[in-house]
Amino acid sequence: MIYLGLPQWQHPKWAKLGISSLADYARFFNCVEGNTTLYALPNQARVLRWRDMTSDRFRFCFKFPATISHQAALSHCDDLRDTFFATLAPLANRIGQYWLQLPATFTPDDLPKLWHFLDHLPPDFTYGVEVRHPVFFAKGDEERALNQGLNQRNVNRVILDSRPVHLAAARNEAMREAQRKKPKLPVHALMTAHNPLVRFIGSDDNQQSGELFTPWLDKLAQWAGTGTPYLFIHTADIGEVNSLVDHVWPQLQLRFPELGPPPALALQASLF
Repeated sequence: MIYLGLPQWQHPKWAKLGISSLADYARFFNCVEGNTTLYALPNQARVLRWRDMTSDRFRFCFKFPATISHQAALSHCDDLRDTFFATLAPLANRIGQYWLQLPATFTPDDLPKLWHFLDHLPPDFTYGVEVRHPVFFAKGDEERALNQGLNQRNVNRVILDSRPVHLAAARNEAMREAQRKKPKLPVHALMTAHNPLVRFIGSDDNQQSGELFTPWLDKLAQWAGTGTPYLFIHTADIGEVNSLVDHVWPQLQLRFPELGPPPALALQASLF
């Protein structure tokens, strides 16, 4: 099995696919990145609406707030942590994994703070950690310490693959902005726990993106033999992500038949 989703569940350009709400999105995808909680926590009414618009098969991967990961830098944030879990409690049985996205300023010297933070999280959930500092990608002692610590705690290392964006020509503003903002880091495809999480950021060239995505097909299928991987597909202009989704979905479906048809074909079928 695989969980497949996008970095958000709604965009004006997706209306042509019949996706205008979380409920629509959940007809086609079985998980979503919870980027919204990085910036602000929702109120209880909104959380309950999210619960009502999804089923128990759906999974949210909410990010810890930046007040914890960036401003507090994992220190003295027990109250913030507790508020985060309390806010999302109505969705407890639909959490895929809670996701700690750390800034590039988080260095190997900060690993003790990470271990302390992880060791004091509720044990009922799955967790993922995304790092950005280049030394964690240098295959040295620092990276080994990170991977070993995550493995010992059964915490997933979030994997970012931004190669398509940085290897493509910047032919429009969306691509130029993506090249400015998306981290340019090596791709280390490794499994530190049972739910590896891959974020694949495609360019505006589906052929190029598809070629760079192809190795992930075997890797995701391999991981599915011992765990349940998560895959989130991005593009520089997220409004155009359906084009890349339609391009790679048939290949994914060969390895994961439970996915069913891609959104565009599913919508066409529903019209006839």
